Amino acid sequence: MDWIGETVDSIKSLQIRQVLTQAVSLGMIVTSALIIWKALMCVTGSESPVVVVLSGSMEPGFKRGDILFLHMSKEPIRAGEIVVFNVDGREIPIVHRVIKNQFIKITWGPVSSNHKLFLQVHEREDTGEVDVLTKGDNNYGDDRLLYAHGQLWLQRHHIMGRAVGFLPYVGWVTIIMTEKPIIKYILIGALGLLVITSKD
Repeated sequence: MDWIGETVDSIKSLQIRQVLTQAVSLGMIVTSALIIWKALMCVTGSESPVVVVLSGSMEPGFKRGDILFLHMSKEPIRAGEIVVFNVDGREIPIVHRVIKNQFIKITWGPVSSNHKLFLQVHEREDTGEVDVLTKGDNNYGDDRLLYAHGQLWLQRHHIMGRAVGFLPYVGWVTIIMTEKPIIKYILIGALGLLVITSKD
């Protein structure tokens, strides 16, 4: 009788040990993914080095579900570049093309004989910062209606990065999981169950 009790106890301790080992393995996988993401952020200079195109506003160049790889350098953003930006008051980043640059240097001086002040607009000599206006390739007008109320230009702090590469259609997995959350929960549950129940 004691032999059966000892066997049951050893099986229970083995199962607990196995579950703990699998939980630690799962934690290491999640931690590794976070480390890789942070390393990509450092290398690319972008707060989000990979984004998914969520709409058809950039067709035919980029289609819904394409994954874009971003990079952000110190160089000024120029017309023609495709950028990903955040707008104040919106959570989802937008992928559009820069159509205009506004180089800003504010200079005050007299105008004619009444000595009122005037404003000249061109590139800032000290910082070289540039304000930009964007537009989706497939959209009729520019993005000023998407910007925050009263905002006419995007500043550098709005820009998350420039598109430097893409993978077509791979982002559909993310779109499906976002639009149908039940699929996301089923997938996460199945992967967790797989990791915990695997014997290796």
